[in-house]
Amino acid sequence: MIIYISMIAQRPAVPRVARPERPEHMEAAQFHRIAKALADPRRFALLEAIGGAPELACQRLCECFPVSQATISHHLKELVTAGLVESRRDGQFVFYHVRPGVIKAYAAELQRRVPGGPPGGRRR
Repeated sequence: MIIYISMIAQRPAVPRVARPERPEHMEAAQFHRIAKALADPRRFALLEAIGGAPELACQRLCECFPVSQATISHHLKELVTAGLVESRRDGQFVFYHVRPGVIKAYAAELQRRVPGGPPGGRRR
């Protein structure tokens, strides 16, 4: 008698854990990557477009901007590298969404580095 034992490794479904977003602190390297990414007007416009919706497909972004798909992909890669947006693949489509915690952390770090304001603390 031959007994066949099939061992199929089944992994329990593990929920995807979002990267922690600590608005109170930002590493200097990430701060500089974000500043560089936002310095380009087209990237900033892409970030605004993505931020205007809960999630936006790359194809839709290509329809909104008069540049090649390769250019859009390059700019999106820079925004992802800076940590400003995250991507989600669904089949052949890639969807992007803004990471609000990172934007808040960047704004807080910018405010910490450049406190600004008029002398005496009063703003008009």
